[in-house]
Amino acid sequence: MPTLYTHAESNTKKTWILLTGFVLFIIFLGWFFSYLLEDNVFLIVAVILSIVQGFTSYWYSDKIVLAITGAKEIKKSDNPELYRLVENLSITAGLPLPKIYIINEAQPNAFATGRDEKHAVIAVTRGLLEKLERIELEGVIAHELSHIGNKDILLGSVLVVLVGIVALLSRIFLRFLRFGGGRSRDKKSRGSGLIFLVLGIIGAVLAPIIASLIRLSISRKREFLADATGGLLTRYPEGLARALEKISQDSNPMRKMDNSTAHLYISNPFKKRDWLSKLFSTHPLVEERTRALRGMEV
Repeated sequence: MPTLYTHAESNTKKTWILLTGFVLFIIFLGWFFSYLLEDNVFLIVAVILSIVQGFTSYWYSDKIVLAITGAKEIKKSDNPELYRLVENLSITAGLPLPKIYIINEAQPNAFATGRDEKHAVIAVTRGLLEKLERIELEGVIAHELSHIGNKDILLGSVLVVLVGIVALLSRIFLRFLRFGGGRSRDKKSRGSGLIFLVLGIIGAVLAPIIASLIRLSISRKREFLADATGGLLTRYPEGLARALEKISQDSNPMRKMDNSTAHLYISNPFKKRDWLSKLFSTHPLVEERTRALRGMEV
Protein backbone atom coordinates (compact mmCIF):
# COMPACT_ATOMS: atom_id res chain seq x y z
CA MET A 1 0.00 0.00 0.00
CA PRO A 2 1.52 3.35 -1.00
CA THR A 3 2.28 5.98 1.63
CA LEU A 4 2.12 9.74 1.18
CA TYR A 5 5.72 10.01 -0.05
CA THR A 6 6.18 6.66 -1.84
CA HIS A 7 6.05 8.12 -5.35
CA ALA A 8 7.32 11.64 -4.63
CA GLU A 9 10.83 11.11 -6.04
CA SER A 10 9.44 9.20 -9.03
CA ASN A 11 6.99 12.01 -9.83
CA THR A 12 9.78 14.60 -9.62
CA LYS A 13 11.79 12.65 -12.19
CA LYS A 14 8.71 12.23 -14.38
CA THR A 15 8.12 15.98 -14.28
CA TRP A 16 11.58 16.81 -15.60
CA ILE A 17 11.48 13.98 -18.17
CA LEU A 18 8.08 15.21 -19.35
CA LEU A 19 9.23 18.82 -19.48
CA THR A 20 12.33 17.89 -21.49
CA GLY A 21 10.35 15.61 -23.80
CA PHE A 22 7.74 18.27 -24.53
CA VAL A 23 10.42 20.88 -25.23
CA LEU A 24 12.04 18.52 -27.75
CA PHE A 25 8.63 17.65 -29.22
CA ILE A 26 7.77 21.33 -29.69
CA ILE A 27 11.14 21.99 -31.36
CA PHE A 28 10.60 18.96 -33.63
CA LEU A 29 7.16 20.24 -34.64
CA GLY A 30 8.70 23.61 -35.45
CA TRP A 31 11.38 21.99 -37.59
CA PHE A 32 8.85 19.74 -39.33
CA PHE A 33 6.46 22.58 -40.14
CA SER A 34 9.36 24.79 -41.28
CA TYR A 35 10.63 22.01 -43.54
CA LEU A 36 7.21 21.54 -45.14
CA LEU A 37 6.72 25.26 -45.75
CA GLU A 38 10.36 26.01 -46.61
CA ASP A 39 10.32 28.79 -44.04
CA ASN A 40 12.37 28.79 -40.84
CA VAL A 41 9.85 30.94 -39.00
CA PHE A 42 8.19 27.93 -37.39
CA LEU A 43 11.49 26.57 -36.11
CA ILE A 44 12.39 29.96 -34.63
CA VAL A 45 8.95 30.28 -33.02
CA ALA A 46 9.17 26.73 -31.65
CA VAL A 47 12.59 27.32 -30.07
CA ILE A 48 11.43 30.57 -28.50
CA LEU A 49 8.23 28.92 -27.26
CA SER A 50 10.10 25.94 -25.82
CA ILE A 51 12.41 28.21 -23.83
CA VAL A 52 9.65 30.51 -22.65
CA GLN A 53 7.27 27.68 -21.76
CA GLY A 54 9.98 25.82 -19.85
CA PHE A 55 10.48 28.86 -17.64
CA THR A 56 6.77 29.67 -17.46
CA SER A 57 5.69 26.11 -16.70
CA TYR A 58 7.91 25.88 -13.64
CA TRP A 59 7.48 29.35 -12.15
CA TYR A 60 4.03 30.50 -13.24
CA SER A 61 1.88 27.48 -14.17
CA ASP A 62 -0.01 27.66 -10.84
CA LYS A 63 -0.82 31.34 -11.35
CA ILE A 64 -2.04 30.59 -14.87
CA VAL A 65 -4.29 27.82 -13.52
CA LEU A 66 -5.73 30.06 -10.79
CA ALA A 67 -6.41 32.82 -13.32
CA ILE A 68 -8.17 30.41 -15.68
CA THR A 69 -10.39 29.03 -12.91
CA GLY A 70 -11.14 32.40 -11.31
CA ALA A 71 -10.10 31.17 -7.85
CA LYS A 72 -9.79 33.77 -5.06
CA GLU A 73 -7.51 33.42 -2.02
CA ILE A 74 -9.07 33.47 1.44
CA LYS A 75 -7.64 34.03 4.93
CA LYS A 76 -8.48 32.27 8.18
CA SER A 77 -10.99 34.95 9.13
CA ASP A 78 -12.94 34.34 5.89
CA ASN A 79 -13.66 30.67 6.65
CA PRO A 80 -12.19 29.51 9.99
CA GLU A 81 -13.68 25.99 9.76
CA LEU A 82 -12.18 25.25 6.36
CA TYR A 83 -8.88 26.81 7.39
CA ARG A 84 -8.64 24.64 10.53
CA LEU A 85 -9.55 21.50 8.60
CA VAL A 86 -6.76 22.11 6.05
CA GLU A 87 -4.35 23.07 8.82
CA ASN A 88 -4.99 19.92 10.87
CA LEU A 89 -4.66 17.59 7.88
CA SER A 90 -1.48 19.37 6.76
CA ILE A 91 0.05 18.77 10.19
CA THR A 92 -0.97 15.09 10.03
CA ALA A 93 0.57 14.77 6.58
CA GLY A 94 3.74 16.60 7.61
CA LEU A 95 3.22 19.27 4.98
CA PRO A 96 3.41 23.08 5.13
CA LEU A 97 0.01 24.76 5.19
CA PRO A 98 -0.97 25.49 1.57
CA LYS A 99 -2.72 28.66 0.51
CA ILE A 100 -6.48 28.21 0.33
CA TYR A 101 -8.60 29.47 -2.56
CA ILE A 102 -12.34 29.37 -3.21
CA ILE A 103 -13.94 29.17 -6.65
CA ASN A 104 -17.39 30.73 -6.92
CA GLU A 105 -19.03 27.75 -8.61
CA ALA A 106 -22.11 25.74 -7.56
CA GLN A 107 -20.57 22.46 -8.73
CA PRO A 108 -18.76 20.67 -5.87
CA ASN A 109 -15.12 20.16 -6.88
CA ALA A 110 -11.54 20.91 -5.84
CA PHE A 111 -7.94 20.85 -7.07
CA ALA A 112 -4.39 21.44 -5.88
CA THR A 113 -1.64 23.26 -7.75
CA GLY A 114 1.77 24.85 -7.21
CA ARG A 115 5.39 24.08 -8.07
CA ASP A 116 6.23 22.37 -4.75
CA GLU A 117 4.88 21.79 -1.24
CA LYS A 118 6.20 25.18 -0.05
CA HIS A 119 4.26 26.99 -2.78
CA ALA A 120 1.15 24.81 -2.86
CA VAL A 121 -2.45 25.87 -3.27
CA ILE A 122 -5.71 24.06 -2.57
CA ALA A 123 -8.79 25.43 -4.31
CA VAL A 124 -12.34 24.34 -3.50
CA THR A 125 -15.62 25.42 -5.02
CA ARG A 126 -18.42 27.09 -3.12
CA GLY A 127 -20.58 24.08 -3.99
CA LEU A 128 -18.15 21.71 -2.28
CA LEU A 129 -18.39 23.63 0.98
CA GLU A 130 -22.18 23.82 0.81
CA LYS A 131 -23.00 20.24 -0.19
CA LEU A 132 -20.52 17.96 1.60
CA GLU A 133 -20.57 16.81 5.20
CA ARG A 134 -17.45 17.51 7.23
CA ILE A 135 -16.13 13.93 7.00
CA GLU A 136 -16.60 14.03 3.21
CA LEU A 137 -14.92 17.42 2.92
CA GLU A 138 -12.05 16.05 5.00
CA GLY A 139 -11.64 13.22 2.48
CA VAL A 140 -11.47 15.68 -0.42
CA ILE A 141 -8.90 17.88 1.32
CA ALA A 142 -6.82 14.79 2.19
CA HIS A 143 -6.94 13.78 -1.48
CA GLU A 144 -5.64 17.19 -2.56
CA LEU A 145 -2.93 17.18 0.12
CA SER A 146 -1.90 13.78 -1.22
CA HIS A 147 -1.35 15.36 -4.63
CA ILE A 148 0.93 17.87 -2.90
CA GLY A 149 2.80 15.21 -0.90
CA ASN A 150 3.16 12.95 -3.94
CA LYS A 151 4.54 15.92 -5.92
CA ASP A 152 1.77 15.63 -8.50
CA ILE A 153 0.94 19.33 -8.46
CA LEU A 154 3.81 20.63 -10.57
CA LEU A 155 3.32 17.84 -13.07
CA GLY A 156 -0.39 18.61 -13.40
CA SER A 157 0.13 22.35 -13.68
CA VAL A 158 2.94 22.01 -16.22
CA LEU A 159 0.71 19.82 -18.40
CA VAL A 160 -1.76 22.71 -18.72
CA VAL A 161 0.90 24.93 -20.30
CA LEU A 162 2.61 22.27 -22.42
CA VAL A 163 -0.49 20.86 -24.05
CA GLY A 164 -1.69 24.39 -24.78
CA ILE A 165 1.56 25.29 -26.58
CA VAL A 166 1.45 22.17 -28.78
CA ALA A 167 -2.12 23.03 -29.76
CA LEU A 168 -1.15 26.67 -30.43
CA LEU A 169 1.75 25.72 -32.72
CA SER A 170 -0.49 23.33 -34.65
CA ARG A 171 -3.17 26.00 -35.08
CA ILE A 172 -0.59 28.50 -36.36
CA PHE A 173 0.59 25.97 -38.97
CA LEU A 174 -2.94 25.22 -40.17
CA ARG A 175 -3.80 28.93 -40.33
CA PHE A 176 -0.60 29.60 -42.26
CA LEU A 177 -1.65 26.99 -44.82
CA ARG A 178 -5.12 28.48 -45.03
CA PHE A 179 -3.72 31.86 -46.02
CA GLY A 180 -1.45 30.49 -48.73
CA GLY A 181 1.63 29.14 -46.96
CA GLY A 182 3.55 26.18 -48.28
CA ARG A 183 3.18 26.89 -52.00
CA SER A 184 6.86 27.28 -52.84
CA ARG A 185 7.50 23.54 -52.61
CA ASP A 186 5.07 22.96 -55.47
CA LYS A 187 7.51 24.58 -57.87
CA LYS A 188 9.99 21.76 -57.26
CA SER A 189 7.62 18.87 -57.11
CA ARG A 190 3.86 19.16 -57.01
CA GLY A 191 3.37 15.48 -56.19
CA SER A 192 5.85 15.17 -53.34
CA GLY A 193 4.99 18.64 -52.11
CA LEU A 194 1.33 17.72 -51.84
CA ILE A 195 2.17 14.51 -49.95
CA PHE A 196 4.34 16.39 -47.47
CA LEU A 197 1.70 19.04 -46.93
CA VAL A 198 -0.94 16.36 -46.29
CA LEU A 199 1.42 14.74 -43.79
CA GLY A 200 1.94 18.13 -42.19
CA ILE A 201 -1.80 18.68 -41.85
CA ILE A 202 -2.21 15.21 -40.33
CA GLY A 203 0.65 15.95 -37.94
CA ALA A 204 -0.83 19.31 -36.96
CA VAL A 205 -4.16 17.64 -36.19
CA LEU A 206 -2.67 14.66 -34.34
CA ALA A 207 -0.04 16.54 -32.30
CA PRO A 208 -2.46 18.17 -29.81
CA ILE A 209 -4.48 14.94 -29.62
CA ILE A 210 -1.35 12.95 -28.71
CA ALA A 211 -0.35 15.58 -26.17
CA SER A 212 -3.85 15.44 -24.65
CA LEU A 213 -3.80 11.63 -24.47
CA ILE A 214 -0.50 11.78 -22.58
CA ARG A 215 -2.11 14.26 -20.19
CA LEU A 216 -5.12 11.98 -19.70
CA SER A 217 -3.01 8.90 -19.01
CA ILE A 218 -0.91 10.68 -16.40
CA SER A 219 -3.88 12.33 -14.66
CA ARG A 220 -5.83 9.06 -14.33
CA LYS A 221 -2.93 7.36 -12.58
CA ARG A 222 -2.49 10.37 -10.29
CA GLU A 223 -6.11 10.18 -9.14
CA PHE A 224 -5.89 6.54 -8.05
CA LEU A 225 -2.71 7.24 -6.08
CA ALA A 226 -4.14 10.37 -4.43
CA ASP A 227 -7.30 8.45 -3.48
CA ALA A 228 -5.25 5.76 -1.77
CA THR A 229 -2.93 8.12 0.07
CA GLY A 230 -5.84 10.38 1.01
CA GLY A 231 -7.69 7.43 2.50
CA LEU A 232 -4.62 6.52 4.54
CA LEU A 233 -4.25 10.09 5.73
CA THR A 234 -7.75 10.33 7.21
CA ARG A 235 -7.91 6.64 8.19
CA TYR A 236 -11.48 6.74 6.83
CA PRO A 237 -11.61 6.04 3.05
CA GLU A 238 -15.42 5.90 3.18
CA GLY A 239 -15.52 9.68 3.63
CA LEU A 240 -13.75 10.25 0.32
CA ALA A 241 -15.81 7.55 -1.40
CA ARG A 242 -19.04 9.25 -0.33
CA ALA A 243 -17.68 12.63 -1.44
CA LEU A 244 -16.81 11.29 -4.90
CA GLU A 245 -20.31 9.88 -5.30
CA LYS A 246 -21.93 13.17 -4.33
CA ILE A 247 -19.64 15.17 -6.61
CA SER A 248 -20.23 12.89 -9.60
CA GLN A 249 -24.03 12.96 -9.12
CA ASP A 250 -24.23 16.74 -8.95
CA SER A 251 -25.65 18.18 -12.17
CA ASN A 252 -24.42 21.76 -11.85
CA PRO A 253 -22.13 22.78 -14.74
CA MET A 254 -19.00 24.83 -14.30
CA ARG A 255 -19.67 28.36 -15.54
CA LYS A 256 -15.97 29.08 -16.05
CA MET A 257 -14.35 25.93 -17.36
CA ASP A 258 -11.40 25.22 -19.62
CA ASN A 259 -10.52 21.80 -21.00
CA SER A 260 -6.83 22.37 -20.24
CA THR A 261 -7.47 22.45 -16.47
CA ALA A 262 -10.03 19.62 -16.24
CA HIS A 263 -7.44 17.02 -15.21
CA LEU A 264 -6.53 19.01 -12.10
CA TYR A 265 -9.90 18.60 -10.39
CA ILE A 266 -10.75 15.72 -8.03
CA SER A 267 -13.64 14.81 -10.33
CA ASN A 268 -14.15 15.53 -14.01
CA PRO A 269 -15.92 18.94 -14.14
CA PHE A 270 -17.50 18.04 -17.49
CA LYS A 271 -20.68 16.09 -16.82
CA LYS A 272 -21.15 14.41 -20.21
CA ARG A 273 -21.42 10.63 -19.96
CA ASP A 274 -21.38 9.49 -23.61
CA TRP A 275 -18.78 6.97 -24.82
CA LEU A 276 -16.58 9.63 -26.45
CA SER A 277 -16.38 11.75 -23.31
CA LYS A 278 -15.54 8.64 -21.29
CA LEU A 279 -12.75 7.75 -23.74
CA PHE A 280 -11.18 11.20 -23.34
CA SER A 281 -12.02 11.56 -19.66
CA THR A 282 -9.32 13.01 -17.43
CA HIS A 283 -10.41 10.78 -14.53
CA PRO A 284 -11.06 7.08 -13.85
CA LEU A 285 -14.67 6.00 -13.42
CA VAL A 286 -16.07 6.98 -10.02
CA GLU A 287 -17.27 3.41 -9.55
CA GLU A 288 -13.69 2.15 -9.90
CA ARG A 289 -12.38 4.74 -7.46
CA THR A 290 -14.99 4.13 -4.78
CA ARG A 291 -14.58 0.35 -5.11
CA ALA A 292 -10.84 0.71 -4.56
CA LEU A 293 -11.37 3.02 -1.58
CA ARG A 294 -13.88 0.69 0.06
CA GLY A 295 -11.53 -2.23 -0.43
CA MET A 296 -8.69 -0.52 1.45
CA GLU A 297 -7.44 -1.78 4.80
CA VAL A 298 -6.53 1.09 7.13
